[in-house]
Amino acid sequence: MTARPLHAKPEMAGLWEKQPRRRPARVADTIKSEIALLLLRKIKDPRLTQVTITNVSVTDDLATARVYYSVYDDAAVAEAGQGLMKAAGFIRSHLAHVLSMRHVPKLLFLYDESLRRQADMERIFHEIEQEDGPVTD
Repeated sequence: MTARPLHAKPEMAGLWEKQPRRRPARVADTIKSEIALLLLRKIKDPRLTQVTITNVSVTDDLATARVYYSVYDDAAVAEAGQGLMKAAGFIRSHLAHVLSMRHVPKLLFLYDESLRRQADMERIFHEIEQEDGPVTD
């Protein structure tokens, strides 16, 4: 008995394999830029003056968007989160006009700790350099 190929045409073998989807990435980029513009121009909440949108990821079904933000002052993280949640309805209504989609993704605002961790790592490296002396080649 001979083995049958998985596909009738071998050149079509990889055609139906899962590829990274481009639409969620495009929607995420649009959401990121639009929220950043809204924070600069239209949203006047004083809790959001120090907020920076660092990344947006959208699920493949376009139902949920995770919006990662950072704040210059670590003490204002909770207030910024509350301000973003309060402005979520306004942001979604604006995105509905811009995205031209039937359903606008639900927005989840998450604090991005990567900048704080990066600063901690740089501080540790600086301390190590001070203890050991400068690195020479």
